Amino acid sequence: MTNGSPHDQVGPRATLASPMIIGSEALAPTGDLALLIDRLDHHETDDPAQRALAARMTEFARANDDALFRTCPEAHFTGSALVVEEGTQRFILLFHTKLQKWLQPGGHVDGNANLAASALREAVEETGIDGLRVVTPAFDLDIHEVRPPAEDPHLHLDIRFVVLAPNGSVPVGNHESRAIRWVTTDELDEFDVDESVRRLVRQGLALAGRVAP
Repeated sequence: MTNGSPHDQVGPRATLASPMIIGSEALAPTGDLALLIDRLDHHETDDPAQRALAARMTEFARANDDALFRTCPEAHFTGSALVVEEGTQRFILLFHTKLQKWLQPGGHVDGNANLAASALREAVEETGIDGLRVVTPAFDLDIHEVRPPAEDPHLHLDIRFVVLAPNGSVPVGNHESRAIRWVTTDELDEFDVDESVRRLVRQGLALAGRVAP
């Protein structure tokens, strides 16, 4: 099952109860910040904290025309992926070279308001896995400060998606990580991850389990 284009929903709408895999026709890049604002305005959640994050992100996007670019100094949007192996509950964590911590794949959107496409691109680049597929809707929002070397501290406005990997895939990583591996929830305590990553895993695995085959 696939969604329509990123601008116009055709057929059934993806929801947290009935998530859908995005088809290639819906992965076209767009610089239309209004698209992202609309998605945030309609972010599906029962969590007051998530609603507050969506409101903060929307307010920032409306106030900053360059919010999709890393050159926006105070904050900018990023897209993240919980990469889940199909048929299992394994997911990928990588040890980020610059930030020196275990994280999910993700990164800057560089002007692309199609955040699902950006999350998929980052997952492909950072895992080296072929055949990845991204699921909508976005299931989690997070705002966090980053302190990369040689950069001023700033905020990442992170929008998070499930990305499905073919069973048996072997991640290879790239220069952005020092280590990359499949992890299970039973192993998560072995990694020094914060609550936002634990929430990502908990909610993302639940969503992945609801994707129609």
